[in-house]
Amino acid sequence: MNISLKGKKALVGGSSKGIGAAIALQLAKSGASVTLMARNQAKMEHLLAELDTTLGQQHHYLMVDFSDYDNFKIQISNFFETNNVDILVNNTQGPSAGGALEKTVDDYQAAFDLLFKSVVFTTELALKQMQAKSWGRLINVASISVKEPLNYLALSNSIRAAVVTWGKSLSIDVAQYGITVNNVLTGYFDTDRIAQLNTKKAEKMGVSPEEVRASMEARVPAKRIGHPSEYGFLVTFLASEQAAYINGTNIPIDGGLLKSL
Repeated sequence: MNISLKGKKALVGGSSKGIGAAIALQLAKSGASVTLMARNQAKMEHLLAELDTTLGQQHHYLMVDFSDYDNFKIQISNFFETNNVDILVNNTQGPSAGGALEKTVDDYQAAFDLLFKSVVFTTELALKQMQAKSWGRLINVASISVKEPLNYLALSNSIRAAVVTWGKSLSIDVAQYGITVNNVLTGYFDTDRIAQLNTKKAEKMGVSPEEVRASMEARVPAKRIGHPSEYGFLVTFLASEQAAYINGTNIPIDGGLLKSL
């Protein structure tokens, strides 16, 4: 199967590194023109030079801070005044780790702004042009923790669950316009985020980060942690014409880690 996204425009959140960067790289390889969106300008400029341009793509970047919702709202509104996208990948950095007893109401509000409000507002802007074209792909980067909560990620568990149920509701309303909405439930991937979380867990447990990683790998039936490029393959397929009948789904990408159906 040859996936071609030639002529399509994609906006990818959190794309200066990790999973977001891998998604951007694969979308570009498949022919899409990609706008990177993150807060680290230097990393985006570096990645921009790596994006494939052999099919005449034109790539750009948009510097935003998802954790500052008021300014983000202004910046993303300005972007959509002069731009449109066919593919929107909603992805942000994760909120701080910690259990439910460690977090305050203010922590949950900040996480809600970061993970939910930014996603909904960006999607509302992108949808206007997608509906006019009768074509669009909305892909939300979520987590397996919405099915099996991780007790050290109380904020992420709670707010990403809201994103997933919102995405399902939205998928029903926009399907008639040729637009699909799908949620990807992220397992363990070899990213800076995992390394940071493992370091914190190691400190609490009094062990090394290497031991934490080894334990993590042992829990995955595939006995390894995923490579970000594998994530990019899935998202690129969901963004393609071949995935036009896949809508309103929660797709785990976790090496078989989830125990639930």
